[in-house]
Amino acid sequence: LERQLLMQNQMRERQTAMQIAWTREFLKYFGTFFGLAAAGLTAGAIKKKNPGVLLPIVPLSFIFAYQYDMGYGTLLQRIKGEAENILDTQSTLLELPKGPLTYEDLEKIRRSQSKFFIEK
Repeated sequence: LERQLLMQNQMRERQTAMQIAWTREFLKYFGTFFGLAAAGLTAGAIKKKNPGVLLPIVPLSFIFAYQYDMGYGTLLQRIKGEAENILDTQSTLLELPKGPLTYEDLEKIRRSQSKFFIEK
């Protein structure tokens, strides 16, 4: 059991590392897109003398800030803290509908889905 727990924790850590690495890689591409879009929109706003052209920068900046916080900031620590708070103070939100799944429930489902099962 201890080995299984260690293996599960290692898999979770590797998946989290992959998620952070993916976010950092995505941030490189999105950051380049955001920079080019901001420069282009700024040039367009100056050329047309219309500051409304800059409006798309607002949602793009929120996306950029979120991705940066996920890849290099403290977002994961804040998410972890909130998850711990939910586990400690609001555990009723985590309850499964109809309670936890039991072996008997699984057998009932298996029997109902089996075309070849004959009840004795």
